[in-house]
Formats: sequence, structure tokens, C-alpha cells
Amino acid sequence: MGFYYENLLRPLLFRLDPEKAHDLGVTGLDYLGRVSFLCRMMERYNAIAGAQPLELFGLRFPNAVGLAAGMDKNAQFWRATAALGFGHVEVGTVTRHRQPGNDRPRLFRYPEQGALINRMGFNNDGAEAVAARLKATRRTRKNYIPLGINIGKSRVTQLDQAVEDYLTSFNLLAEYADYISINVSSPNTPGLRELQNKEHLKSLLGELSQTNRQRAKKLGQPHTPLLLKISPDLTFAQIDAVLEVIAEYNIDGIIATNTTVERKGYFATLQEAGGLSGLPVHKKSCGVIKYISLATEGHLPIIGAGGVMCPRTAGETLDAGASLVQVYTGMVYGGPFFAKQIARSLSARQRDWV
Repeated sequence: MGFYYENLLRPLLFRLDPEKAHDLGVTGLDYLGRVSFLCRMMERYNAIAGAQPLELFGLRFPNAVGLAAGMDKNAQFWRATAALGFGHVEVGTVTRHRQPGNDRPRLFRYPEQGALINRMGFNNDGAEAVAARLKATRRTRKNYIPLGINIGKSRVTQLDQAVEDYLTSFNLLAEYADYISINVSSPNTPGLRELQNKEHLKSLLGELSQTNRQRAKKLGQPHTPLLLKISPDLTFAQIDAVLEVIAEYNIDGIIATNTTVERKGYFATLQEAGGLSGLPVHKKSCGVIKYISLATEGHLPIIGAGGVMCPRTAGETLDAGASLVQVYTGMVYGGPFFAKQIARSLSARQRDWV
């Protein structure tokens, strides 16, 4: 399938505006997700023979490869992701308020560099609409792989009101999530990255953690795992401060990393605002993962995201200290069954270690 995508389908899609191609892919996968029997057949076909499931923060992952937030912003096609070979899926980023995002064009491909730049700006239908969609789809199909929901701050919400904004989204969406990812690291919402500062982060994670525990106690069930998604542009001192807050509030894991605003090499003179993803962020992301793994002595679960473009980069991400990987740009360039290719290679590595 990779050959046909790279040589037939991708050239056609890449003639389209990147966001139009993205929307076309979302529509196609949405239709696939509605055909339950076909999805189940494809799940069986794309399952990795001999893969050892992974257990993290109380969840079972059939393989180590997940779809990162940003691809399925509005929980439209999450039901189809297991059929493509993914071991988990993260939808969003979802904000309390519906928002159109930044002006177009806002998504740019750089095939020779294996990269994308986006300044989408959290375009989504809003937490209430996404919750209603998840409620309707959960009735018709059991979730076979963990479903993460990534939440972020609405653009119209001032920084001093951010906690309430996140809490509203959490309360609307937690019922449908196997885990919640807290996005404080996108470069495309003004002021958002300030929430990574220690005092802001203490307030945000403290309130979310308390609300999460209270909700679990009320329902008589385990709490919903909370993960924090951070930037690759933090200094080691800033990462230390983030890890202190994570430990204080018993946050379940970390996603490292989001896109970067750093521009080096080919991109040094490129005047295009937004977050850079793909191969140019891989080394930086692995550096952050390795630092976190060493600083926490491997006790904090890490989902590695950033530049997973092939089996080699996926393996390097795990070697740095991640337990799972997530892909986005890799799927744009590698096609819909890219996850199966990566999961198969990681499963083979796992067998070699035994």
C-alpha cells in the first residue's frame, strides 16, 4: 500500500492545497468509520502479529503507534483509526468555544525536508459539539483502542481565565476520553505557551487534577489519566519546573513534544510563521524525551511525538525514553497505513530484545 500511496495517490493529493487535501482525507476516513464491519475486517488485517500490548496509566495499547492530535480535530474519524493499524488515537485540539482558527493559508508542506509548518490556531467545533459527536458515535461502536482527547485554551479567553476554560472542556469531554491531553504548548494561540510557566501551570494542573479526582470519586471509578503536552523549545531549567508541577499533582504522563518555532538550516531564512513539525524537530524532541526520562528515572510515562517519519526515527524516539510514539507529519508523507509499517518495525525490535 505504501508504494501505491507514494507513487499514485500522494502526487494527486499534493497538487491540492494542503488543507483541502487534509479535509478530503478526513471526509474519506469519516465514511470508513461509519462502515463498522469493514473497519473490523481491516483491524484484523492490519493487526501486528505477535505484537505485545503495552500497559500505561491503566490503559492497554495494542501497539506503540498513535495518531497525534491535529489530524482529527473534531472527532470525526477516530472510529477508523484502529482499521489503519493505530494503537491509540488522540483527537483535538478541542477548545471550550468554537473557533475558526487563523486565516488561510495556514498549512504548508516541505517534502524535501520531510516537514510541515502549520499555524492552524485550534480550528474546531468547540467542546460541546465534539462531546455531542462522541456521545452519538460511542453508541454505535465500541472503542477498541484508547481514545485521547486533547484540550486547549480558546483564543478569546484571557490568560487569567484559562483555568476555567480548560475545566469547562474537561467536564464536557472527560466522559468520552480514555485519557485527556492538556495542550499548553501550541505556538499558534497567543499567550498559550505562557501556561508552561510554573505558577500558571500549578494553577491549571492543580484545578484539573482536583476536578478529576472529585469526578472519579463521585462516579466510583478510576480517575481519567491526565497527560501534559509540552513544547520542544523549553530550556532544561523550564523542563525541571514542569516536572516539579507534574510530580506535585500526580499527572499521569507527558507528551513530548509539540511543534517548534525554532528555525535552522533550510528554514532559517524562511518567512513563514507557525509550528514546524516532521524531521527538523526529531532530534530536538528526542533530546527533550531523553532529559525527562533521565530526570524522572524512567518513572514518568512519555509519549514521544516529533519527527517520527520512518522505523528508524520511531526506534530512536523509544530509545530516548518514550514508551509510545505519535505520528502526524509522517502520515501525511507516508500514507494512511503508515502506522502499520511503524508498529510492525517496533514489534520486531521488541521481539529481538526478548
